[in-house]
Amino acid sequence: MSERLAKVTENVKETVSLLIERKIKDPRIEFVTITGVDISADLRHCKVFFSTLGGKKEHDRALEGLESASGYIRGELGKRLRMKYTPKVRFYFDESVEQGERIDKIINRLKTEEKEE
Repeated sequence: MSERLAKVTENVKETVSLLIERKIKDPRIEFVTITGVDISADLRHCKVFFSTLGGKKEHDRALEGLESASGYIRGELGKRLRMKYTPKVRFYFDESVEQGERIDKIINRLKTEEKEE
């Protein structure tokens, strides 16, 4: 990844996080955390990965809220980052957080079983 692309990626992540935290007043995205951003090399497409508390129902509600706010978020990115092209923003649920939690539970269960033997 080029230095410019890395810088833009970090700026997009910080800006989207800030907008969700302070500007967007949608109850569906109250507990959303931005976990990562992936921007295409031409800076026209942006994947924003998020996690949230709860199960599938909460994930789906958060995704709806984020998609609803995507136009506003894209507009704010254009204003704040002053790029020639403002990337089209798409949101994706980041399953790695849940996978990590499942792995932790399995490891802890194995440790407990090991101590009992």
